[in-house]
Amino acid sequence: MKKLWRWVWLCALALLALQLYFVGRIAAMAVVAPQSTAFERSEAWRVTTEKGELRWRQEWVDYAQISDHLKRAVIASEDDGFSQHDGVDWEALEKAWAKNAKAEQRAEQRANQGKASAKPPKVVGGSTITQQLAKNLFLSGERTLMRKGQEFVLTLLLEQLLSKQRILEIYLNSVEWGEGVFGAEAAARHYYRKPASKLSAYEAARLAVMLPRPKYFEKVPNSGYLANRAGTIVARMPDAQLP
Repeated sequence: MKKLWRWVWLCALALLALQLYFVGRIAAMAVVAPQSTAFERSEAWRVTTEKGELRWRQEWVDYAQISDHLKRAVIASEDDGFSQHDGVDWEALEKAWAKNAKAEQRAEQRANQGKASAKPPKVVGGSTITQQLAKNLFLSGERTLMRKGQEFVLTLLLEQLLSKQRILEIYLNSVEWGEGVFGAEAAARHYYRKPASKLSAYEAARLAVMLPRPKYFEKVPNSGYLANRAGTIVARMPDAQLP
């Protein structure tokens, strides 16, 4: 029994040490921009091993050098309550769970009727910008209860230790916008041959719509969905509240 308790204490201490490490890393981000994220490094490794070369476009720019159009477009598209919530949008999360449950139920009914679907039910996410940043900065892409729990802790730490403006600044400088394309500046130059500060409202909206599936939309830039959804986001942008 003593041996068991010793292992329990060691695990608890290791977990505490990990959280303190995260606290230190996030606190430093208030003044020092992160050089890379866990997601970027994993993508760099994947591309290098698959294609034999490193493709990485990224250039940090300060908050003021990113078009307000892009800030508003990303908030309108990804997290319209960003400036008000504490890192987790419980209402959006509840709606996402309800939609996923209905989708799974419909898929099960079709299976019971012998109507096999060619595609699995679409999973709708309810993650905020802060949650997405927490995952990209430190975590892997696996979907486990433990990883989600750590993501929740990191989200709260980000909200407590950084301002909303800093969170959005880091997010826009590190989020993926295509294979090996990270951050607003790289995306603006890759797709529009201009700096992020010069993006128009419609250009910003198109980039925002790409975020859930950037590699896919990079291959189909003339997608009808992309154009139509961008128009919807442009209409929502005036209501997006900037931090």
